[in-house]
Amino acid sequence: MLAAFWGVSALLALTPGADWAYAISSAVRPGGALPAVAGMLTGHLAATFAVAAGVASLIAASDTAMSALTLIGALYLLWLGATSLLRSPAQDTSEPAAPAGRARTFAKGAGVSMLNPKLLLLFLALLPQFTDPGGAWAMGAQMVALGLVHVFTCAVIYSGVAFGVGAVLTERPRAARAVGLLSGLVMIALGLALAGEQLLAYVR
Repeated sequence: MLAAFWGVSALLALTPGADWAYAISSAVRPGGALPAVAGMLTGHLAATFAVAAGVASLIAASDTAMSALTLIGALYLLWLGATSLLRSPAQDTSEPAAPAGRARTFAKGAGVSMLNPKLLLLFLALLPQFTDPGGAWAMGAQMVALGLVHVFTCAVIYSGVAFGVGAVLTERPRAARAVGLLSGLVMIALGLALAGEQLLAYVR
């Protein structure tokens, strides 16, 4: 059961999306990879506890709450993407991020995960399938353990992506700027897709 969950978790982590885009956009600046990855992992952990505690079920059961979360997540991605596009080349590859900058990068990374309604719904649908109601551990504890496995898997994959990009692009300012712009466009596209899905659901 655990091996099967790990396989699913790895496939999910390997699928490019908002997390990858933010990790890459942060990695083009020296010192940005670690706080970005740490922030996103914190968001995944928060989603795990939300599912285990039953909070996610309450949110998913409310159309209003899900709509609000989706719109907030969409606007957040649009803002992050626009910020990445407007960032000057000098800011991308010059001095390492200051402590305040690393804290902001961490907070933004946590927001990328925690404001992602698809992550919450995915955990809500996925984690219970790999638990054993008759197991020695309580269901909530089993979900938290599975969530920790997922967080560890994401830590390995996201770190590889972020630090790999950082190592390759640190000495290539033009390439770093191009990658930063592409990552910003991806986040904007994902934000527009989220908003579009919500609009279509409202029209229907």
